[in-house]
Amino acid sequence: MTQTAPELHSQRTRSGPQPPPAGPPRGLLRGLLRTARPKQWVKNVLVVAAPAAAGRLPSWHTVSRLALVFVLFTACAAAVYLVNDARDADADRAHPTKRHRPVAAGQVPVPVAYAVGGLLAVSGPVLALRLSTPGVAALLAAYVALQLAYCVRLKHVLVVDLAVVSTGFLMRATAGGLALGIPLSRWFLITTGFGALFMVAAKRYSEAVQMAGKAGATRALLTEYTTGYLRFVWQLAAGVAVLGYCLWALEGESGASVLPWRQLSMAAFILAVLRYAVFADRGTAGEPEEVVLGDRALAVIGVVWMAMYGLAVAGW
Repeated sequence: MTQTAPELHSQRTRSGPQPPPAGPPRGLLRGLLRTARPKQWVKNVLVVAAPAAAGRLPSWHTVSRLALVFVLFTACAAAVYLVNDARDADADRAHPTKRHRPVAAGQVPVPVAYAVGGLLAVSGPVLALRLSTPGVAALLAAYVALQLAYCVRLKHVLVVDLAVVSTGFLMRATAGGLALGIPLSRWFLITTGFGALFMVAAKRYSEAVQMAGKAGATRALLTEYTTGYLRFVWQLAAGVAVLGYCLWALEGESGASVLPWRQLSMAAFILAVLRYAVFADRGTAGEPEEVVLGDRALAVIGVVWMAMYGLAVAGW
């Protein structure tokens, strides 16, 4: 008897090879990746700051250890983002922009976000203890604890919220030095810490300016800060960062260098701060990486500064 087309199709379906069991949904994996904020990973490049200042970058051993610290810091930062979005899921659903975040939109279930975030938060310090140094492990553990405290409580405390976010940048900058056992200069710490405070306060100021006269705010504390106070903070922080950098530059010796690159780099550093302050004053200094990469003049100044800085460290 001749089989009909539907019967043949049914027979081939039953007898043919079955597809492998499905893994995690691609939508979930994409959602987890988006929640980890890949655009923010550029901040973790700060782990090379201390080794660069000490001229320790050319070595393959140095690069490999810094790459490991970069990955571990990225994992810990992703853990904080996952826990933060899981905790704020209900509030984010009522926000016109944040409701599109994967956790708020339901692409990533809240329990999954908590579970993956917790796993990353524990794995980072543990792997650092095994693969790097105890100092890096302790720093990562402190970073995770501080940032989780920020998510739960500290982001609602005036001034403390600015200090916590700035400290996160400072921890990134010191991690590379701890991984390689490099002594950290007091001027390096002052310049990095207040430079971070400058950018954080400028971002808060920009958010406050953009939300002025509108219902609601992207951050609860923006209703308590005044634009005048935030302007004072970023101006003060910029001044201290410039002073710290200048003291570092003038403290060093030119040695056998053809030109005093260390001192000359002050001009590029100050120009970069002044250029960034233009966006802060306009209220358009959002994410620091977007400001730096989005302005051609600032990017050029940054390249010139890095060249001078590199020549100073190399002693050319």
